[in-house]
Amino acid sequence: MKILVIEDEAKTAAFLKKGFNELGYVVDVADNGVDGQHLAEIGEHEVIVLDLMLPERDGWWVLQDIRKRHPDQPVILLTALDAVAQRVEGLRQGADDYLVKPFAFSELLARIHSILRRSNVRTEEIIYYADLEMDLLRHKIWRAATPINLAPQEFRLLAYLMRFPGEVLTRTRIAEQVWDMHFESDSNVVDVAIRRLRRKVDDAFPDKLIHTLRGVGYVLELRQ
Repeated sequence: MKILVIEDEAKTAAFLKKGFNELGYVVDVADNGVDGQHLAEIGEHEVIVLDLMLPERDGWWVLQDIRKRHPDQPVILLTALDAVAQRVEGLRQGADDYLVKPFAFSELLARIHSILRRSNVRTEEIIYYADLEMDLLRHKIWRAATPINLAPQEFRLLAYLMRFPGEVLTRTRIAEQVWDMHFESDSNVVDVAIRRLRRKVDDAFPDKLIHTLRGVGYVLELRQ
């Protein structure tokens, strides 16, 4: 699932990105209304989490633009504006839900899943590839019914690979999405993490799943 977070408060945005990444979701973040509107227009997001009090263009303007261009786009407002009149206005303007800060991440996630069920967008709590099974909510992974213990970063890395089976993922793309960092050519953080992951996921099994394309990146693919 791909989520767009439009939030100018850096700590809140980082908290949301980390929480969604840990569930294996791909997250785009914008810290102002203009950039948020641009990402909403060009991206394909299952859901948009939108603050109302944004710099440059406020969330009301962004919401109206989204509704004009993409009437069926799921949007949940996440804001400190807690007056009943503001909640009513948010829903009247076309938001699918309205959650007031401070908030619990578990409630936000439940509301997102509820919105997506209503809009017939399928959300996955368990994902599969070959003989791999991953429970995103309980942070558990099995291969051929054998449980595998992964560190949190390894779990996020494997979840990302499982989202794009058969697709070559560059080191830059992996670093940005899993570590939220800009990849530098002399850094081996991705290679080291992949080696650790291979030892746990592949070494005990005859069919290998994680493969290296030298000079390019990595691919999750069953090769017998």
